[in-house]
Amino acid sequence: MGWASIFLSLIQTKNLSRLNNYKLTIQYDGTNYAGWQMQNNAETVQQKIIEAIEVITKEKVNLNGSGRTDAGVHALGQTANFRTELEHDLRRFKYSLNAVLPNDISVTEIIKVDESFHARFDAKSRSYIYVFSHRKSPFFQKYSYLYPPVAQINFEKMNRLSRHLIGEHDFTSFSKKNNEIEDKKCTVKEIFWRTNRERTIFYITANRFLHGMVRTIIGTLIYAAENNLGGEYLTEVFENKDRTAAEESVPAKGLFLYKVRY
Repeated sequence: MGWASIFLSLIQTKNLSRLNNYKLTIQYDGTNYAGWQMQNNAETVQQKIIEAIEVITKEKVNLNGSGRTDAGVHALGQTANFRTELEHDLRRFKYSLNAVLPNDISVTEIIKVDESFHARFDAKSRSYIYVFSHRKSPFFQKYSYLYPPVAQINFEKMNRLSRHLIGEHDFTSFSKKNNEIEDKKCTVKEIFWRTNRERTIFYITANRFLHGMVRTIIGTLIYAAENNLGGEYLTEVFENKDRTAAEESVPAKGLFLYKVRY
């Protein structure tokens, strides 16, 4: 066989080979991390998972997350994917990965997906929940925001105000400044408040979220309700397209990435 034939056969073999693509569903306590995305001189969730995968597979991988979560934010249903030439026994791989990962990160599911699947670009929507506690509890201190007694909150008003956010809006006023992202329009699909008297849950689903957007929305809605402001106030905040127009964010510790839908 000549060199040309050998070269052609190598190209054909490479073109015919397909990578295995694995989708991970992940839970984590974000308390001790500088967010999801890898950073210089800071520990992140993405970094820890990549390190664990590379310990097991002995190869470099690129882990794509469905989206960033900020420092201190938790996840019940973060998703990510990575591609590899290796074929894994999913049950054993999941067990090994959780054995290597720290106790505040857990992979709850691993499935094989189409090679073209991308955890971020294929996501149709993301849902977040925010947890409020209305009485002091050592068991919820790390994962909820201690807020005044529930009797002081008018949930009918909170839900009425929240409905003004449904639909497509420019959320520049609700996000931290980021010159890398030009398009600040997001479409909120569902938003509501629920309470069981001891704890309150804020829920929101959108096609995408900007940096710090959910916590600023919550802080602004609380401010509006406490000061008897209506939908015209939120309209004004939108129109200003300036972070200073919205109110202070609530603490990160009560926020959870709840679910990513595809």
